[in-house]
Amino acid sequence: MLDARTREGLSAAQVAERQADGRVNLQRQAGSRSLGDILRENILTLFNGILTVCFIAVLLLGDLRDGFFYGVVVVNALIGIVQEVRAKRVLDRAALLAAPESRVRRGGEVVAIPLQEVVLDDLLVLRPGDQIPADAVVAESTGLSLDESLLTGESDPVFKDEGEQLLSGSHVATGTGYAVVTAVGADSYASKLTSEIRRHSLVHSELRDATNRILVYLSWILGPVILVTLIGRVLAYGGFSELFTDARWRRALLDAVAAVVGMIPEGLVLLTSLAFGVAAIQLAARKVLVQELAAVEVLARVDVLCLDKTGTLTTGELELEGTEPIGDVPGELAETALAAFGADETGNATSGILSTRFRSDRFRVERRMPFSSATKYSGLTMRVGGEETSWVLGAPERVLADHTEALQRANAIAATGRRTLALARALDPLPHGTHVPLTGVRVAPALLVILGEDLRSEAPETLGYFRDQAVRVVVMSGDNPVTVEAIARALNMEGDAIDASTLATDEELADALRRASIFGRVSPEQKRTAVGLLQREGRTVAMTGDGVNDAMAIKDANLGIAMGTATAATKAVSRLVLLDNRFDRLPDVLGFGRRVIANVERVSNIFLAKTVYGILLALVSAVVLWPFPFLPRQLTLVSTLAIGIPSFFLALAPNKRIYTPGVLPRILRYSIPTGVIAGLTAVVAYAPLHRAIPLHEARSVTTVALFCVSLWILCVLTRPLTTWRWFLLGGVAAAFVLVCVIPATATFFEMHLSVDAALAWGIAVGAVGSAGIELFYRFARRRGLVFDRV
Repeated sequence: MLDARTREGLSAAQVAERQADGRVNLQRQAGSRSLGDILRENILTLFNGILTVCFIAVLLLGDLRDGFFYGVVVVNALIGIVQEVRAKRVLDRAALLAAPESRVRRGGEVVAIPLQEVVLDDLLVLRPGDQIPADAVVAESTGLSLDESLLTGESDPVFKDEGEQLLSGSHVATGTGYAVVTAVGADSYASKLTSEIRRHSLVHSELRDATNRILVYLSWILGPVILVTLIGRVLAYGGFSELFTDARWRRALLDAVAAVVGMIPEGLVLLTSLAFGVAAIQLAARKVLVQELAAVEVLARVDVLCLDKTGTLTTGELELEGTEPIGDVPGELAETALAAFGADETGNATSGILSTRFRSDRFRVERRMPFSSATKYSGLTMRVGGEETSWVLGAPERVLADHTEALQRANAIAATGRRTLALARALDPLPHGTHVPLTGVRVAPALLVILGEDLRSEAPETLGYFRDQAVRVVVMSGDNPVTVEAIARALNMEGDAIDASTLATDEELADALRRASIFGRVSPEQKRTAVGLLQREGRTVAMTGDGVNDAMAIKDANLGIAMGTATAATKAVSRLVLLDNRFDRLPDVLGFGRRVIANVERVSNIFLAKTVYGILLALVSAVVLWPFPFLPRQLTLVSTLAIGIPSFFLALAPNKRIYTPGVLPRILRYSIPTGVIAGLTAVVAYAPLHRAIPLHEARSVTTVALFCVSLWILCVLTRPLTTWRWFLLGGVAAAFVLVCVIPATATFFEMHLSVDAALAWGIAVGAVGSAGIELFYRFARRRGLVFDRV
């Protein structure tokens, strides 16, 4: 109980002292990355730096026609910045404490103050509906109970007596009381949990990792290659002594820019981000919010999907199916007792359900014992006429512990997937206190209250879909294992349910996960542990949830999925949010993820082939001291028509190919040989021409040869050739011909062509190179290095 001094609360001087010392409820977490970090990571990259230097060189030369390549750099950086700033805002909004103000007693008066003005040792004044702003200890309780579901997942109120701990982020459910603040700001429970939730982390993406590894490999290669290219350019134009004669330095610099631009797959990251972004937009139309673009891909790789029962497999809405007598207590008296339980305005959801069916004005409640999650029952004493009787209502295993036959009947009903509550008349006085078990109190069984929970109509089909896709579904629920097993049976899931409350160690949980996929009485800590155990076995895990107690398991999972009704903090750490609470949206996500993976792998082959032939051409021309075979704008022409524009359509095309691990090795094993074939094609075409005819004509013919082989690389990777794909290939080829024959565009791209032997040579060499691509494609298809199934 409060003494007179404590009841007064802190004085103004004491409050000022604590504010001066910093003992206030301010949140000082570092949060997610700063805007500056995001800008640096998207702008100050190695390849942006190299292409920026090339663009500056083009500016110095004074011909912006050779600087078109830089547009991809700008667009790619903008996409990355916008997406990550959006993610930062979501993370920064994550907070458990949402109440606008708190009530405290200071100087003997109750005042309402903002959360951040609560100080250490403040005396909180608690009423129903109040949120606990900081960790505290109960100083006085009058039936005080807290809803800790945001923190523990337990939906039933927890009664708090004097001296018990209150955690910030919980709410007062019933009763009143006083509590002394023991931890504020960053030291409070809610603050620590929020800080961990808000810590920035990226979802693991195989595509993003593959792209990053490719860029790392290229960064190792480009330095020496660029150095060789620069030396070769200098030597090709007469060495340093002749470099500044007749503006040779301009031609050497332009050659160097062309060589470097040809090596860098500047559109690869852009196309990957674009494929993710479009999928995210299409999923948003299906009520699925994608909070990180790469999450679209992850579900396509998931092989374990962890689901809760309530609200995911079922609608989450209980309804009273009826009652069943299990004793000799008069039915009318028992139903009057149920009406009394239903008349409790401060009761839980069960009371509300009972009030819709059972009503009576014959009773007067003398005493109530609110439901306790510790004892799993509630009680009351009522007077009907001149008779006073006591009753208990709760979990059958607690109420009917001494009545074997009645308990067996309750378990039999639970085995059908329905929930049961046992009503019994107490033959002895009810215990006093809030957490006192029924031990020693004799009861007479009266009724079983049967509650039904509807299965979601889409649940069987959705689970069947994932079963067909070789995705293991694990149900983790806090409900009775018997009930969970019955629901799982109705959904055609096999195996027995395991009571997770009996699993004392991580080893026991790991063994259970190997044996079973249906779990009841699962704690929030066990969910998080289960995710880690599955991941250590090499599994890719998706986790669904809605409470803050699920937040860390969702954050640790490879793919966190929050329901639309989830708390703000849980949504903040999830990668996907099912806005309409329908988990049958997940097959859509799987389909879009497969499309992204398959299509990005396809277009990556095209971009990497370009990088390979760019490096080969740079080295060959540097070693043999040739002027570079192309101008920057000519390479841009080939890249745009044979790579950029087609890749845009291919990246967004339908593709249902099942995910196959090993994306990066397949890309490298296919793109390197095809890039070598394309590079050798250009070398063979250019070698006899650059001294036999004017340089600008030789470059034009070599551009034709390179386009022919690039078009065939596109052709084989576009297969199967459906109608729209034929139109794509035909449109690209027609566009190149038009560029070459229309005077304005031919002049712009320096395409000086005549119908003569040189052009015939270029086309013939291009055809031979295309034949080489076709032969290697057929070989690669047999070896599984490339797929054409969509």
